[in-house]
Amino acid sequence: MPYRNKVFISFDGDNDIHYYRLMRAWKQSDHTDFNFFDAHDINTARDTSTEETIKRRLSERLANAFVVVSLIGKHTRYHYKFVRWELEQAIKRGLPIIGVNLNGRRSQDTVLCPPIIRDELAIHISFNAAILQYALEDWPTKYASYRRNNESGPYYYKREVYTRLGL
Repeated sequence: MPYRNKVFISFDGDNDIHYYRLMRAWKQSDHTDFNFFDAHDINTARDTSTEETIKRRLSERLANAFVVVSLIGKHTRYHYKFVRWELEQAIKRGLPIIGVNLNGRRSQDTVLCPPIIRDELAIHISFNAAILQYALEDWPTKYASYRRNNESGPYYYKREVYTRLGL
């Protein structure tokens, strides 16, 4: 069994790549505590790769992940070939999912959220380094507890958590 210390980030590569790049910049900044071990650093898929090859590489990345972060933008819910597949795999593997609303919403956005995770056990947060770092540290443990108790449905952090983080 592989050692799972990576964060798998699922996103619309056509429209939301700049948010992913910003997260990588947060990680490299000396002015923030934000940190993650990016599963996308492990293997790179070429644009000429077949869907089967890309999914095999994504599967390898998921095998190293302890959590999946889904960047939820305007078009994310329409991406079935890879984004939906990645989230489906996360659910099958029992990986905690953090839905990050790129529009700033702090709870599930029922319009933009990919249908596959709308009723799943997942936390929904706004796009911000502080709350994302908090969720990466907090949600996997809570997820495991909720899952043991057969709980489901979307979760979100209360206003007090954001206030404590200075947001």
